[in-house]
Amino acid sequence: MKQLLLALQFLTVVPIRIRGEVSEKDLVASTIFFPVAGALQGLVMVITALGGMRVLSVEVVSGLVILVQLLANGGFDLDGLIDTFDALAVKSSGDPAKDREVRLAVMKDSTIGAMGAIALVMTILMKFLLLNALLHSFPLIVALSMIFLMPVFSRWATVPAMNHGVAARPDGLGRIFLDNVRLLHVALATLLVFVLYLSVTVLYLYRVYGIRSFYLLAVLCFLLYFFSLFSHFFSLKRFGGLTGDNFGAMSEISEILFLLITSVWLQHST
Repeated sequence: MKQLLLALQFLTVVPIRIRGEVSEKDLVASTIFFPVAGALQGLVMVITALGGMRVLSVEVVSGLVILVQLLANGGFDLDGLIDTFDALAVKSSGDPAKDREVRLAVMKDSTIGAMGAIALVMTILMKFLLLNALLHSFPLIVALSMIFLMPVFSRWATVPAMNHGVAARPDGLGRIFLDNVRLLHVALATLLVFVLYLSVTVLYLYRVYGIRSFYLLAVLCFLLYFFSLFSHFFSLKRFGGLTGDNFGAMSEISEILFLLITSVWLQHST
């Protein structure tokens, strides 16, 4: 239970007070429950969309869903996205070691650069357009199912990178996860993703798409796992490893990938 509460405390703004000491082992084990924390956010987003569709336009509802998610996670992921893209904008000096140091320093800078601002705007815009298309093009129950699952998969997508990756800095919270998350944590987090997906599939998606709804699970897991590995290798080259900011960026990009993948799949499954 402590590990679940830690996941909720770490990934959401839910005011949770945890009694007793919190060890590094507890923090690492909380990654197992990252999909559950995503499910809580997804549930709030679904309630927002369901209530909004009764009285508001699809466009306004899409914006509200994004706003509610932002409020639910405190903007933690978007902040990481901004810092990561600002760091990527650093021009190479020809010295890889020096470039990594400069990029890591830029990520710690609290100011927003041009590239970070562009990444922020484009991420929100892409989410808005994809959510809008989802709500316009498919049955409401299908669209709501995808909205619920979006943060489930995006939270899960960071866990494989924690297992495969290395820390770019010798300190920080990210190092604890990167040094200690093992394949078992990835497997258990994946199991929870399966449970959450199957619960939605059995209740709703199977009625519309039949056995094909299970194919989507395999496609999502494969492609997001691949993206997680790609992020690890890319960050290793650019930053010398992964940081907490990189995980935030991964989560945001994973949500866009999730919406793109599901939109294409749903379009070709009807």
